[in-house]
Amino acid sequence: MRFTLTYDGLLTPDGSAKHKMDVRRRFHGQLAELWTHEPLKQLARAAEPDGTNYETIAGHGFTAVVHDAYKLRADLDILLLREAAPGSVLSRADIDNQLKTLFDALTWPQQTQQVPSDWTPEDGEKPLHCLLQDDRHITRLRLETERWLGAPAPQHVRLFLRVRVTNASPTHASVLLGA
Repeated sequence: MRFTLTYDGLLTPDGSAKHKMDVRRRFHGQLAELWTHEPLKQLARAAEPDGTNYETIAGHGFTAVVHDAYKLRADLDILLLREAAPGSVLSRADIDNQLKTLFDALTWPQQTQQVPSDWTPEDGEKPLHCLLQDDRHITRLRLETERWLGAPAPQHVRLFLRVRVTNASPTHASVLLGA
């Protein structure tokens, strides 16, 4: 299964729980829609309470497309547009932390402290859809950076995240997903 997620906004290297939740919520709508299309539509019950892809953290429900229950993994191809010149991935001290923020935002929270205490899900965010159960499910990563002419702020990025879901070992669901 292949699909593309997009993000346009701040991607700070600070790693705060609030910022990660804000980024996570920006991906939520795209992932919620993905669950309404085949082949995920056939597995939609897994993303409901008591489903195999559902977790309650800090009293809130979260789901993930790439989850241990189906032995799925994710290959990611990222095109990251930012104000810095292309090729400065390693020379800019904040890029590694920006990527860590992104990877954390693609996963459901691993601990209660990773859910801001003042966060209340809006309509349609119950459960909050995430790409990954855990970032250890990323098995391949390709990152390309380009200069974003006219970027609104230094840490404002536009990214295109091409996802290819694969399987670690075949299950009924992973075969259904074509992984």
